[in-house]
Amino acid sequence: MVPVASVASEAGAAIAAMVGDLVARARAAQRVADGYDQLRVDALVAAAGWAIIEPARNRELAERAVADTGIGDVEDKVRKNHRKTFGLLRDLHGAKSVGVIGEDAAKGMVEIARPVGVVCAVTPSTNPGATPANKIINALKGRNAVIVAPSPKGWGTCARLIAFIHTQFDRIGAPHDLVQLLPSPVSKASTLELMRQCDLVVATGSQANVRAAYASGTPAFGVGAGNVAGIVDESADLALAADRIVRSKTFDNATSCSSENSLVVVDSVRLQLLAELQARGVVLLDAAQKATLCALMWPGGKLSSAVIGQSATVIAARAAALDPGAAQGWAVIAQQAPRVLMVEESAIGHAHPFSGEKLSPVLALYGARDFEQACDIVERIYAFEGAGHSVGLHSALPERALHLGLSLPVSRVIVDQAHCIATGGSFDNGLPFSLSMGCGTWGRNNFSDNMNYRHYLNITRVSRPIAERIPSERELFGAYFDQFGKA
Repeated sequence: MVPVASVASEAGAAIAAMVGDLVARARAAQRVADGYDQLRVDALVAAAGWAIIEPARNRELAERAVADTGIGDVEDKVRKNHRKTFGLLRDLHGAKSVGVIGEDAAKGMVEIARPVGVVCAVTPSTNPGATPANKIINALKGRNAVIVAPSPKGWGTCARLIAFIHTQFDRIGAPHDLVQLLPSPVSKASTLELMRQCDLVVATGSQANVRAAYASGTPAFGVGAGNVAGIVDESADLALAADRIVRSKTFDNATSCSSENSLVVVDSVRLQLLAELQARGVVLLDAAQKATLCALMWPGGKLSSAVIGQSATVIAARAAALDPGAAQGWAVIAQQAPRVLMVEESAIGHAHPFSGEKLSPVLALYGARDFEQACDIVERIYAFEGAGHSVGLHSALPERALHLGLSLPVSRVIVDQAHCIATGGSFDNGLPFSLSMGCGTWGRNNFSDNMNYRHYLNITRVSRPIAERIPSERELFGAYFDQFGKA
């Protein structure tokens, strides 16, 4: 009988050898790309972008993503694949990523862009086309090679995307090995080994993957947990706020980490906002229906795949099956073709799962007597889950957005916009297009930006001598001495 430890050792050695071959090929291809000028690099970027944006390929990838994962909505994925990629290409158009990318004569500094090498891109099942494309394009902009480690459910979609990219590479004479895929079946062991052998890890998806990336020993960018809250205050345009909230919460069946999970509404406009939301297909459940939905969504305390990325109508039908005694009431809801299911909530924490991330068109509704209490509720929600990500605000008072930015643990304050559309960059805001949002140290991340091409660069700085300038003691300590004395 072969010892278990020996079998495990042999399996580990086989995985290391397999990954080692991928990485060796990636390094050879990256050395080729390292010699490209900016025009050649931008051709790489355009080739990878066109691979997913071309309408027939886009639709094939969207349909396959939903068929393979059972998550999301085909038409929304078509829109997401196009919009996120087109927006990224806009951001990259004309951006320098080869050679000298910045000069400051006054400081005697020159910045030179250099590749990071071979990138391990860990991607989730929620966006098996758009997220790999985003990471691949950003990596190529920096003359890097990239190896994608997709979720097992998303492997087929990602494989098709990379096949499309390779076809475009053939048109421009670029090496296929610049973009590779971890072979199926993808396992934790093979993903961890890829993390260890690459030069940079960019991890999007579960917090388990992010923690593994940070623990791999390889420099890593990971994202924090989503659990976005949106505040609606007494000054908001309630019709527009309702439009934006429903648009955000229903997009791709709320698979985005940027979809609202809670609304915190000032009491004086609560009834009016409810009416606006209900007119747009939001159904407010009663206490018994809330209990049934909770049992469906968190059997055993873990969010169920029965609701992740499903439509509100499907979720209502599944809730009806779970509670035959109340099936008629649920059937009425399902017949209404609800767009969002909403529950009233007042508590926060593990014992109250509706206060956390739901990855489905289900919203928790909190009431607040005023804006100050609304801020306090959001802060308590983020102390439980979602710190560092972002907060939505629907308000006519500009100073309130600044207050949120100064006081809440968030990297973004999204004002009067459809949150999940806006947070990852939009054509009508200034945020970079991205599907990976850093959450800062609040979210246990080492960055708080929307991940962009500069995260895929090493930058070498040339420093030349300049005229010496040494400040006086008075310049540095004058204000301090004037206030506290010189002792």
